[in-house]
Amino acid sequence: MSVRLSLALETGGFALPAEGRIAVFHPRVDHDLSPLPKERLLLIQPMRAEYDAFSAQGYDCRPDLPADMRFAAALVFLPRAKAQARMNVAQAAAVTDGPVLVDGAKTDGIDSIYKALRKETSPSAPVSKAHGKVFWFDGEKDLLSDWLPEGETLVEGFVTLPGVFSADGIDPASRLLAEALPAKLGHSVADLGAGWGYLSRQILTHAEVEELHLVEANHDALSCARRNVDDPRAQFHWADVRGWKAPGTMNAVVMNPPFHSGRSAEPELGQAFITAAAAMLTGSGSLWMVANRHLPYEATLAERFVKVEEVEGDNRFKVLHASRPKRLR
Repeated sequence: MSVRLSLALETGGFALPAEGRIAVFHPRVDHDLSPLPKERLLLIQPMRAEYDAFSAQGYDCRPDLPADMRFAAALVFLPRAKAQARMNVAQAAAVTDGPVLVDGAKTDGIDSIYKALRKETSPSAPVSKAHGKVFWFDGEKDLLSDWLPEGETLVEGFVTLPGVFSADGIDPASRLLAEALPAKLGHSVADLGAGWGYLSRQILTHAEVEELHLVEANHDALSCARRNVDDPRAQFHWADVRGWKAPGTMNAVVMNPPFHSGRSAEPELGQAFITAAAAMLTGSGSLWMVANRHLPYEATLAERFVKVEEVEGDNRFKVLHASRPKRLR
């Protein structure tokens, strides 16, 4: 990314205003922002790990776009989800009085965004480098208003947002897990990677549950969960599961862990969730999880729990129950 940004600045076509704040939408930890004036940047980053990493470097970060704030320029790094990409570009245009730069890899859909923008305005010629492109256009409040969601998105009564996991429908794996949960889960339960709250709402139908901790790294998804789970037993934590410290021991952990952060499968994410779950459970506690059939979680489960069994499944998914966590030295 830094190569494309540097090229855009060096060509003279993309010129930063001499004064004013600069909004940077969804930068990732591998993005080098050093060509930009740090003291003028406001980073909008809803993912907790990236938010913490940039904050540690001294950047001013927010999990969502502040209301009633305008910017002299904006940069948008395209996310994978097309609806979220269009929304972010439209938001940048609406709050910017100067140029809006859009950067993305071909696999992020940069070509389709450029083609769509040409129907709305006059973007610059794209600068191509490192399997991606960067281009810019002049921001304007109502320029891309039709790219913004029309009100809130509802999925079977649940509020969702573009870019959150399973934004267009209830995930079938989560539904399978919810149906497999036992009547008794225990008093204290954690939903790791809670998303927009589907599993949490199902967990709270179990009368024995006295407290439920929703742990979610995506601030947008957690904001949806706060609306979808209206129950005093629910406690919401914007946190990366891998670094979250439970306020006490849990009787049960329920989870449908993520298995990729980019485009390729990364089973170590789910394995890290298993390790975190084992550490927060009581000696007699249980983990209930669902995963794609091909993901190799059983070995990690066997390392961390005395008993592991598949209790439900089909040709796509498996529901695993692990009990009695091992206390590893």
